[in-house]
Amino acid sequence: MTSKAGHLVAKALGIKLQNQDPYRELERPGASTMSDRTDHTFVEEPPQVLDYLYDLVPPGKELSKYLFSLFPFLSWIGHYNLQWLIGDLVAGITIGAVVVPQGMAYAKLANLEVQFGLYSSFMGVLIYWFFATSKDITIGPVAVMSQLTGGIVADLAVTLPDVPGHVIASALAILAGAIVLFIGLIRFGWIVDVISLTALSAFMTGSALNIIVGQIPTMMGITGFSTRDAAYLVFIHTLQGLPRTTLDAAMGLSALAMLYIIRAVCSYAAKRWPKHQRLAFFLSTLRTVFVILLYTMISWLVNRGLPAKQVKFKILLDVPRGFQNAAVPVLNQRIASKLAGELPATVIVLLIEHIAISKSFGRVNNYTINPSQEMVAIGVTNMLGPFLGGYAATGSFSRTAIKSKAGVRTPFAGVITAAVVLLAIYALPAVFYYIPNASLAAVIIHAVGDLITPPNTVYQFWLVSPLEVFIFFVGVIVTVFSTIENGIYCTVCISAAMLLFRILRSKGRFLGRVRVASMLGDHVVGDDPSRAVAEYGTFTGAPEAPFRNVFLPITHADGSNPEVELDNPYPGIFIYRFTEGFNYTNASHSLEYMTSYIFAHTRPTNATEFSRPGDRPWNDPGPSRRRLGKLKKSDDDDNSPNSKIQNQDHLPTLKAIILDFSSVNHVDITSVQQLIDVRNQLDRHAAPDTVDWHIACISNRWTKRALAAAGFGYPTLQPDGGATQAQRWKSIFSVAEIHGVAAERVVDDDEKEGPVSGDLEAGVGVVGQQGSSNKMNNDDIVPEGKTVSPPAGLTSVQRTVAVHGINRPLFHVDLTSALQSAVANVEARGEEETDVGSGAGGEPAKVSDAGKGTNGSGL
Repeated sequence: MTSKAGHLVAKALGIKLQNQDPYRELERPGASTMSDRTDHTFVEEPPQVLDYLYDLVPPGKELSKYLFSLFPFLSWIGHYNLQWLIGDLVAGITIGAVVVPQGMAYAKLANLEVQFGLYSSFMGVLIYWFFATSKDITIGPVAVMSQLTGGIVADLAVTLPDVPGHVIASALAILAGAIVLFIGLIRFGWIVDVISLTALSAFMTGSALNIIVGQIPTMMGITGFSTRDAAYLVFIHTLQGLPRTTLDAAMGLSALAMLYIIRAVCSYAAKRWPKHQRLAFFLSTLRTVFVILLYTMISWLVNRGLPAKQVKFKILLDVPRGFQNAAVPVLNQRIASKLAGELPATVIVLLIEHIAISKSFGRVNNYTINPSQEMVAIGVTNMLGPFLGGYAATGSFSRTAIKSKAGVRTPFAGVITAAVVLLAIYALPAVFYYIPNASLAAVIIHAVGDLITPPNTVYQFWLVSPLEVFIFFVGVIVTVFSTIENGIYCTVCISAAMLLFRILRSKGRFLGRVRVASMLGDHVVGDDPSRAVAEYGTFTGAPEAPFRNVFLPITHADGSNPEVELDNPYPGIFIYRFTEGFNYTNASHSLEYMTSYIFAHTRPTNATEFSRPGDRPWNDPGPSRRRLGKLKKSDDDDNSPNSKIQNQDHLPTLKAIILDFSSVNHVDITSVQQLIDVRNQLDRHAAPDTVDWHIACISNRWTKRALAAAGFGYPTLQPDGGATQAQRWKSIFSVAEIHGVAAERVVDDDEKEGPVSGDLEAGVGVVGQQGSSNKMNNDDIVPEGKTVSPPAGLTSVQRTVAVHGINRPLFHVDLTSALQSAVANVEARGEEETDVGSGAGGEPAKVSDAGKGTNGSGL
């Protein structure tokens, strides 16, 4: 009833419903599509829209799994043990000793007082372990995010002079954290993959150079200009201000030199004395703490008892004890509207560094992180941190590397680090009073120096993709001569534009066939007759068994040996592989290339098919009258010199096209419509014949449905072809053996039904031990009433079924089966035309223009 009502509505609206299975309309001679004697034929049904919608709705089990995934610690906290605790204690204390001086230094970078860096450090390590999928990541203040925050705070200090800087920083953290949390909750963590490694490297390198140049004046004690200007301006002003260098330079330069000296000595010691490698690692890790304590003691000795305005060099002075700025963050429309334009860059910085670091260390330590859950961790941290006065925090590369090498066992190490930071917040503010600003600047310069991409890495980029090296340098230059935000946008946009250009201008490859064999040492794999199966699964027993068909680009664009001769596998049959997918962006360019190549390598089937010159299209005027005369004369005498006058006479006519969809996962309306237009264009080129379209390696059911709706997948019948065309069509399918319960069921059913009827094309047959796949055609069909005997060497115990639905005979499992089908049917067509021509007194049969099957003229 529903179907009948639907047909009535379609008729009222003028919708021409498509037959669900056009191929079943063919008459059923020997090459039948359904078996008369078995129920094991595989007919593939197209997917339905409701199936797609059902897949979008998660079942109850998936919902509970999602809720459980929001708190990953539940999967391991119950197994926590003493050995894990020891590893976490060592790593947690080590990171705590590193994050305290770094957090204070980065707070200065963010145009904030040093205690705000401690607040951010505490909340980052305390909260992260609840939501972490990485044991190595340490969340807290980082150089790039601090630099970005400092620039925003400085800019808004002009437009919002009544709003303190830490309020702006906290509001920025809440807004960015909310966006990141939302992305993580809806499990859109894959969005970070749109940012390429080149863009990330350029961003990190440019930001590091920007930070280093901005910290040099502080380290040298040079003042009189803004260190928030573009890096090149700051560098110029620094050179101009060298005569104004103060005693701060002694505290800064010597501290920076000591940091590098300690690292170099520890690195040498680890190589020189491998037994003490772990000791050298911890000494190198604690170098920042040692340098800060040393220069704090020197500062105390020099500035002890002096008023704040009379100190010899700049120091931190008073640092509040405890969480003095803990309060509900201020976030109103006025502040939010000013921060809106800064959110994209802030979110990008929060995400790309953290996700890139966590993935990298996950691969190194053999575990997998969940990018979406990591976003949840970042979002929650940045939304709760401002309640204690913290600002934006994300994963730190340097501290993560230290934590990994320190032997961390679980994310619970963050709680140990939080305890160390809490101790510093309450017990060490008096010590912080004498920390030199120049020494903190040296710590920043030393920390971000590792973020610069080394020349060897850039050289590796060049070997892989020279064009991306150009993007890298553009990003670095823009960052240095402009701002970090502009550098981010520039690299991301250029990378996206390059990707889009490559997709838009992509063109496929025409493939040629060549037979190859595998060599192991000095012999061919599979040529040993003493083995039923040789190495690597190559079958033996026949002279050609070790050889197999492979399809390579005819132009050798893949770098294959030019001495290997490649050509179209059969005259008039072309194999075309899409290289960058097949969608509305590249369908036109890819198909234009295909048609131009085919026109250049084939000739029209009948160059004189137009009765009058005025019937020809303007863009294809055809041969001149004189040329037509020579053509007619050459038809009468094939040995006449005129028969060789035409440049295209030696070219074949177009018979069939095989499309390789191995790189295509989805098609759309535009691409399918353009494919239909090209089919019609090539059918006119081949008229009065039609072109067979074989499509191999389709990996998506929806792609099959779209192509079938456009008339692909089954033979195109000419309007007056009748049963003759169906009889000559050779349906060649790929079959595979089945085992286990399914095979036993097939055998039991066949024993009940009696001998197996000979319709092997239906997808059920026999296969022996020597092969898991056979291609079958009409020649294998046994007359009705006779049984099928297993070929020599095969057994009837194993059974075979069709791999793909037999109702789509032009959809093939691979290129070999597609080529077999194309060649078999082209030859069958030639035999049919010969028989028809002989029956008509030697005159070729006249056939009308080809039909297009279902929806042949368009979607």
